[in-house]
Amino acid sequence: MGSTVQDRIDPLTTVGTLKEELGEGVVRCTACAHRCLIKPGRRGICQVRFNKDGELRVPWGYVAALQIDPVEKKPFSHFYPSSDALSFGMLGCNFHCDYCQNWLTSQTMRDPRADIGAQYIREISAEKLVDMALQNNAPILVSTYNEPLITTEWAVEIFKRGKKAGLDCAYVSNGNATPEALRMLQPYLDAYKIDLKSMNDKNYRKLGGVLKNVLDTIQYASQLGIWVEVVTLVVPGFNDDPEELWDAARFITSISPDIPWHVTAYHPDYHMLDNYATPVETLQTAADIGQEAGLNYVYAGNIPGRVGSLENTYCPSCQTVLIYRRGFVVRDYRITAKGTCPNCGVKIAGRWTDEPESVHLGGWGLPRRI
Repeated sequence: MGSTVQDRIDPLTTVGTLKEELGEGVVRCTACAHRCLIKPGRRGICQVRFNKDGELRVPWGYVAALQIDPVEKKPFSHFYPSSDALSFGMLGCNFHCDYCQNWLTSQTMRDPRADIGAQYIREISAEKLVDMALQNNAPILVSTYNEPLITTEWAVEIFKRGKKAGLDCAYVSNGNATPEALRMLQPYLDAYKIDLKSMNDKNYRKLGGVLKNVLDTIQYASQLGIWVEVVTLVVPGFNDDPEELWDAARFITSISPDIPWHVTAYHPDYHMLDNYATPVETLQTAADIGQEAGLNYVYAGNIPGRVGSLENTYCPSCQTVLIYRRGFVVRDYRITAKGTCPNCGVKIAGRWTDEPESVHLGGWGLPRRI
């Protein structure tokens, strides 16, 4: 009998720390808001965290996706623009979105078609990943592609070493977090991109989540001082109703009008192949709603060159163009070394270089495999 995906990934684990021990070998995992109660021999919803003889085992020591991305691809627009990010992912997810664009890695062990994701496993050390970032002049480490919350212990191991080497660290996540996971990450996590997939709890439950948990994560991560940017993939017929978009924009504004909101275009993928791609006009409507709701920084994405000014960063005070973008490429950068508008002097929310002359302009803006 041939080996299974489980046979391949289960040895690539360590003892988990995000847990509660409940006695008789039972543990409650606290890596994400599902808070799975896992008995010996059983697995959590994500399938990659499991109980072996009363011990919670969690992913460790490998990547299933690894490349250098422009930080704009995450997307981050206010986190060291034009920087390269060493981006790594593992296998598994705690959601099951029908339109997932990374389903070959995220749905491994949940969808037999995605078990091919195990073929991409590369065993690697945290030290080697940090060395790769330094060798490739990538000042940012990002846990992405699958859901990073379910592999937080591994990410923290990498981020600890990255911070010592002077690197910044980020998550690209669905936001289904717990306070325990966020507190564990807080000393090492500089930026957190959170998906706000819907403002309708019924929609969230179709994806495998709960709306309140994500809203709580956006609020708590912001309170912890982590730089937060929010993304809403606007899916026709699912979350594109203007009133729902208003609810999302009002909520983000209530946390801080300085949180960037990215409204991005969906394209048919995975199980949702019979839907149509998001029209540009729908993204424009969503962006208009965000701006009218009081958000200072609203962006439209996934269709470069077709959304005009919604790729750029503007001063919220005097409307000076501060960052001119085309897709993932920064064409012009005018934020000062103090993080201010050069025209009116207002402080621009975000994380900016104190050497603006070092910002790389132009280029291809494409990922690079390593």
